[in-house]
Amino acid sequence: MESYGKFAAVYDRLMDDFEYPGWAEYYLRLLEKAGCKPRRMCDCACGTGSMSVEFARRGIQVTGVDLSEEMLEEAAVKARRQAQKIAFVRQNMTALTLPRPVDAIVCACDGVNYLASPGDLEKFLRSAAKNLKSGGVLAFDVSTRHKLEKVIGNGFFGEERDEVAYLWSNRLKPENRTVEMDLTFFLRQEGDLYRRFEEKHVQRYFDGEELTRALTKNGFEDVRVYGDRTFEAPGAEEMRMHLTARRI
Repeated sequence: MESYGKFAAVYDRLMDDFEYPGWAEYYLRLLEKAGCKPRRMCDCACGTGSMSVEFARRGIQVTGVDLSEEMLEEAAVKARRQAQKIAFVRQNMTALTLPRPVDAIVCACDGVNYLASPGDLEKFLRSAAKNLKSGGVLAFDVSTRHKLEKVIGNGFFGEERDEVAYLWSNRLKPENRTVEMDLTFFLRQEGDLYRRFEEKHVQRYFDGEELTRALTKNGFEDVRVYGDRTFEAPGAEEMRMHLTARRI
């Protein structure tokens, strides 16, 4: 079952309370603390392009990369409507190929958690290092082990809005440190009719030490780990971690 396929059409409606400008500013501050003021950037797992647009508004040349063609189509429409020139490319971020090295690579909003198969994390890190300038910075976040294991692990969630409703059921798989997510959407059509579609997502949790070791092993130095949109070390029950690392 495909992830972020038909979901792309309703993604922005369900994320309408997400504060993208604040997130973009936070990531630029993370990069600056790591010694990077980017002129060219790659936004990995860019989705519908909301973060890409925010970076472009701040004068950065952005390439947005995502595996979902449907999400990229939404992103391209969004960028045109907001008069931002952004290159959106369908690529797997574990095999990133940019025309030329960039100053920074950002992967926000759980993109790295989707690297659930063995070896995918290191493939991504090696790929990022190859596409960064020497001294360039990689910045990303992950939902923490505490969040995926203790908060949403075997949870069931749902929401109903005027035009769309969803049911979200999770199964924790501690043997491979993943959470399998089954999502069922109901999208209003004409009158009282709804169109139903389903998606399956899998996320893996990582510890800060594991990520630091992997970064150091795959061409990075000066690894810094922060709590949820802070500049302090993450706490034991942190829901999200942010990391930066500089390419050697």
